[in-house]
Amino acid sequence: MTPKYHIMTFGCQMNERDSEILAGMLQEMGYQPTAEVNRADIILLNTCCVRETAENKVWGRIGELKALKSENPDLIIGICGCMTQQPEMAAKVRRRAPHVELVFGTHNVHRLPELVGKIKEERQAVVDIWETEGSIVENLPSKRIEGVRAYVTIMYGCNNFCTYCIVPYVRGRERSRHPEDITREVAELVSEGYKEVMLLGQNVNSYGKDLEPGTEFADLLQKLDIVDGLARIRYMTSHPRDFNDRLIDVIAASEKVCEHFHLPVQAGSNEVLKKMNRGYTKESYLELVGKIRAKIPHASITTDLIVGFPGETDDDFRETLDLLEQVRFDAAFTFIYNKRSGTPAAEMSGQVHDQVKKERIQQLITLQNRISQENNLAQLGKTHEILVEGVNSGNPDLMEGRTRTNKLVLFGGTPEMTGKLLKVRITESGTWHLDGELDLSKSSRSLPPL
Repeated sequence: MTPKYHIMTFGCQMNERDSEILAGMLQEMGYQPTAEVNRADIILLNTCCVRETAENKVWGRIGELKALKSENPDLIIGICGCMTQQPEMAAKVRRRAPHVELVFGTHNVHRLPELVGKIKEERQAVVDIWETEGSIVENLPSKRIEGVRAYVTIMYGCNNFCTYCIVPYVRGRERSRHPEDITREVAELVSEGYKEVMLLGQNVNSYGKDLEPGTEFADLLQKLDIVDGLARIRYMTSHPRDFNDRLIDVIAASEKVCEHFHLPVQAGSNEVLKKMNRGYTKESYLELVGKIRAKIPHASITTDLIVGFPGETDDDFRETLDLLEQVRFDAAFTFIYNKRSGTPAAEMSGQVHDQVKKERIQQLITLQNRISQENNLAQLGKTHEILVEGVNSGNPDLMEGRTRTNKLVLFGGTPEMTGKLLKVRITESGTWHLDGELDLSKSSRSLPPL
């Protein structure tokens, strides 16, 4: 019978993209996917360690798989990703979960076929963690997630060393793919029917600094903007410190780059930002927002926020609330700070009490929800171009899609509309999405069929 694989992915879009590559390699090896974990011949856990909760989820799933290994000794269980790249984690996995036979990291994903082959040949566990990053391996097979959007990694690693973040330690230093390779991949995705690409990097604004000759993220966006058949370009994530004036100008002039700016600010207090090693101040962040809105008035701006960072006082927290009132973000991902061993912040004095963190996060969420509702209310009666993503999971009579500013819109339609650019007039607003109806008075752009 055809062997089967099952991949469990934890964490960010970078991990989702890595899992697509893992799936592609497994299928080239003759495996086929299965959604039923108990039918799999190989199970991979692609892990995250940015927060302790993510790591705890991984340990829970590892424990659940022990019974499957007992029932099927030939089952290969593997773990990879950011969690395994931490010092001594591989040994910890083998000690706590000996039923996990394969352990590898973020730098050697491309070696999966070789590692699986070694397990089958030698019938013993394989641990292969590269301490430092190697060169980028292009043209790996990939099994893409179906839909209108495809992920495209443009760079790996991070050089920022924010004091709370473990990413530079587990993803390595910044390494950019050559623009020709990225452009070729995007053109191939368009030929396969994808309408939108999401460019991925820990800090896309640093793209190209390590290339010879030097290039910038703005240059890459200009190259992709002329790819025939591509409807939209998005990117994740930007660092406010590196978002320069030229990049704003290029986005403003672009046909395909969406007017959605995700700018993780993390805190509104200059004292906290300095401790975080973010490299900007509240004032410079507000200046950046002002420049964006001066060039692109209809742009949406979203952010990430951390409460309870070591040493954060009541006054520091009020500075964050003030920042929300001034910027009026369309949405924010909010997090309670928790320690990650191996990061400088974990050893800082002034750790904030859990109860204080909980109270602050609730205040933050309440304020941001109000602002999000008010921002969405301003969309009533406006018509937006929507890239239809498919049938809404909660109501099969509704279709869903996103505005160029990344607002989710639900409207009446049929599955045949998937992948089309349609004009939708907003009729109702909520905190998390907008409701609308097709605006037949406005023409929609045509795209090649999916």
